[in-house]
Amino acid sequence: MTEPRANNEPSEFDGHREAAHAARLAAGTGSSASRLPVLLAALCDRLPEDRVVALEHLFGMITGPGDPLLTRFIAAQHAAGLAQQLTEITRVWSTEVPGVPGSGLALALAAIRSFPRPRPAQVVVSGPISASAPARLTSGVAVDVIRSAESSLLIASFAAHGARDVVMEIRRAVDRGVRVDLLLEESTQASAAFAALPDEVHVWHRADSTGVLHAKLIAADRQTAFLGSANLTDRALSHNIELGVLLRDPSTVEPLVDHFRWLLAPENNAMRFA
Repeated sequence: MTEPRANNEPSEFDGHREAAHAARLAAGTGSSASRLPVLLAALCDRLPEDRVVALEHLFGMITGPGDPLLTRFIAAQHAAGLAQQLTEITRVWSTEVPGVPGSGLALALAAIRSFPRPRPAQVVVSGPISASAPARLTSGVAVDVIRSAESSLLIASFAAHGARDVVMEIRRAVDRGVRVDLLLEESTQASAAFAALPDEVHVWHRADSTGVLHAKLIAADRQTAFLGSANLTDRALSHNIELGVLLRDPSTVEPLVDHFRWLLAPENNAMRFA
């Protein structure tokens, strides 16, 4: 049975409600009728922090919803569903609060971003994109998660081939001092895809032959993890029909990372250096 929550303990709903309220005040709408704060909060939930900051700068330069700069920016977006999401924000902005300047939306995004709140899981796909639910593309999420790492990266894949953007981003992570552990299936020669990486990258294989390493995971630090069906191959990242999920809740990510760290511990004899 779930224990009752203390009166002064914030719930997830409270966090979302207060974040939306902060966005509403920052946008200067003064009314809960506008959908704009909710749409802006959803945009913050979807994008990595550096992309949200870039949008804050963009809105700071925009005079209003009809600004050609915004129109050109939306047209240039290729991530799945992002252009539609920005178009809906622009439509609601224009019809419900047309007097709010772009700087108001920039301030709203900053308020939402700075307010601590749960980050929902996101659907990640490769292949054809439907309009049934907002989703991000596997290739972009893989690069974004690697790019977000500050101290450690855990990457597991059954197969690997090509994936130049992923390899390049791993190299950049190494250059900024991130520890990188690659857990790869030996029978598929997956390690060949990463042969050009520096010696600081730790490559691991199964320590025994009773099974294969079939997991697919990219975990940055102990805060962000991407797991799903896609191997680190060009076809899986972009063309195959693949499905995954992006997790940004440390309470969920930390046990995943701990499990793989346990696998790498020599005393457990689960993995060995390649």
